[in-house]
Amino acid sequence: MRLDSSLPRLYSFNRKFYEIGNGLIVNVSKTDIDRRTEAFVRFCRQKGMKVTHQRMEIFRELAGSEDHPDAEGVFARVRKRVPSISRDTVYRTLSTLESEGLVRRAEILGGPARFDPNTDPHHHFICTVCGAIKDFTSDALDRLRVPNSVKAFGSIESAQVQVRGVCSDCVDRKARSR
Repeated sequence: MRLDSSLPRLYSFNRKFYEIGNGLIVNVSKTDIDRRTEAFVRFCRQKGMKVTHQRMEIFRELAGSEDHPDAEGVFARVRKRVPSISRDTVYRTLSTLESEGLVRRAEILGGPARFDPNTDPHHHFICTVCGAIKDFTSDALDRLRVPNSVKAFGSIESAQVQVRGVCSDCVDRKARSR
């Protein structure tokens, strides 16, 4: 099953991967950020959307992040570079980016929506201690079939696996504190 085929494929990645078990963890390079940003500009122009400085900074922040920031995190980071940006602009821009398929929400239970600029098919590892979200790919998980019982709920648009556990940073921190 090909995941998230409804999302625009704006760019091809020049990724570095770090192998972890049977899956791969994505590392965003400067080349990726530049390609994502160039593709974003082309996409906006094709859609007739204004390419404002603020919109570019918000997208650039997401394109360069691997931590799936929430809206407040994006606002805080962008505000360091663009002090005049408003919280409302960040929230509205994130909503627009999501509705256009340029980013997607990474929902974790009990926390705010986080945003993921990687619209390629992938899955998430979520740390149950610190809330970190890491992207990984897995051919085996991509081949999982959605059960008919789930299909009975409605039309399936995408499927993604969330693996929950304790990240290596939290494991190391706990080991050092002993």
